[in-house]
Amino acid sequence: MRCPCGCGDDLELMLLKEVKPNWSFKTKIEEPPTLRPSVWRKSGCGSHFWLRNGYIHWC
Repeated sequence: MRCPCGCGDDLELMLLKEVKPNWSFKTKIEEPPTLRPSVWRKSGCGSHFWLRNGYIHWC
């Protein structure tokens, strides 16, 4: 996904349970996605956010 701060960076979030760190992505047909846990970029722009029900919530 592209970083929501507008910096233009692509974010690679691992969804495989065997890989650390990893995230879970939940969605249902015709419902917006939720991503867990939060995404915290420790380099680059330093963004920290949650994706819940299709909305970005900044930390």
